[in-house]
Amino acid sequence: MARPLWRRRIGSRMFKRAKLCNRQGTSSSWSGFKVNAHVLQRVATSMLPFYRAVATSDRFAISWSRAVVTANLDLMKKLLASVAPRAARQGLGTNGIGYFVDFIFPKLVYTNGTTIPPGTVQFVFEPKVHQAIARAVLPLYRRLASDRTFACKLAIAIRRGNQRLVNTLVRSVVHTRALKAVHIEDEGTALSFKYPFAKFKYRNLLFRETFFGRRRRLRRRNGI
Repeated sequence: MARPLWRRRIGSRMFKRAKLCNRQGTSSSWSGFKVNAHVLQRVATSMLPFYRAVATSDRFAISWSRAVVTANLDLMKKLLASVAPRAARQGLGTNGIGYFVDFIFPKLVYTNGTTIPPGTVQFVFEPKVHQAIARAVLPLYRRLASDRTFACKLAIAIRRGNQRLVNTLVRSVVHTRALKAVHIEDEGTALSFKYPFAKFKYRNLLFRETFFGRRRRLRRRNGI
């Protein structure tokens, strides 16, 4: 009889852990829904082929940067679709110094992108720097996409505002001296990079979009 009881206890703990990992909130309002492992894994899985293309193809990285700084959403959409079709079906935007891909969930919009901090410069997005960042974050997105336990830990740490744990988890897979800071922002993560050959700082972002117009960027939703 001990064996079934042990299995029930373990199963109960696993159920509680899974429930905590997948928690979105109990409120019927948009603000009641929180980031969870499913959100992080879907975003990472969709964006992983894009980061791989940027990291490995000079031609793609140059074309992408040109589309970003000219705010050419048609070209961005075409380029994204050529390497990451799942990401290309999402909302897409640029502010001339970076890009943003929006993933729409029930009562939650979660955004991934890379940008120079607003107010620093206009219409600059260096392909060499973008490539370096893509190479640095590839292990992070690969781990999120393939390891549910890791995604769960990161989601819970974000929800609880555990800055120390978020920093530890991110730096366990992003190994570059150019990563200057890791912060929790807008129910997500902000990774700040500064390379010695780059004139400006760049940020790789995962965040919850709470007001679509506040970042003053051009955007396209679902190809419209």
